[in-house]
Amino acid sequence: MSVTADPTDPPVGTRPVLGGKLWVAMYHSVGDCSDDPYRITVSPDRLARQLGWLRRRGLRGVSVADLLAAHARGQGRNLVGLTFDDGYADFLDRALPLLRDHGCGATVFVLPGLLDGQNDWDPLGPRKRLLGKRDILQAAAVEGIEIGSHGLTHVDLTKADDETLRAEVAGSRTLLSDLIGAPVQGFCYPYGTIDQRVVDTVRDAGYAYACAIDPAPLNGPYALPRVHVGEQDTGVRLFLKYRLHRMRRRPVEGA
Repeated sequence: MSVTADPTDPPVGTRPVLGGKLWVAMYHSVGDCSDDPYRITVSPDRLARQLGWLRRRGLRGVSVADLLAAHARGQGRNLVGLTFDDGYADFLDRALPLLRDHGCGATVFVLPGLLDGQNDWDPLGPRKRLLGKRDILQAAAVEGIEIGSHGLTHVDLTKADDETLRAEVAGSRTLLSDLIGAPVQGFCYPYGTIDQRVVDTVRDAGYAYACAIDPAPLNGPYALPRVHVGEQDTGVRLFLKYRLHRMRRRPVEGA
């Protein structure tokens, strides 16, 4: 696939260099943006432009597990983590072909308590189908996409009682590990909300890492910050988001 320059790009001489700080992009749904009150949807055309922006700067999108492994080896300078929250079914037919075309990997955080369900936690906006068992198996076994847990049913874990918290965190890992036939390494906090109790529960459940949004003052592999990427993010906006992220974030300790 040829890569056409985007007129909104900053000069190539200002390309980002990841260095010792991790940069992880947060996506959700890929599709029609006409009814999108939470700004969680990016169109296929915009996603293609964003992946092209990375590629033209010598950057490649990978799963969070691959990003952390490279970081631990002192490598990963030109890698960017790509994550897709909620496990929308449109990942398979709209996001995955574009990732494949650009040589990218990704992590999809799914909800094993809502397989083949829909996003009922959103009071506004359209209902969207979620990935089912066969979809997840295809993404993991056939396409090599990392599957992570987003909990069972998309609840704010900081407001959950201890029993519900354990079920959402440890229970979802067990279900997904059994489904894909391999240990699930990654967790993603619904709504991005965390506290020390939730982080400790995720660590104790056996996950290797967990993604948040803006977890400060918490830090480390169980409180990884991410940058929201949406339909309005042109090359210039991506570059500015990257620079702001670099200025605000400390290196991830213990990752």
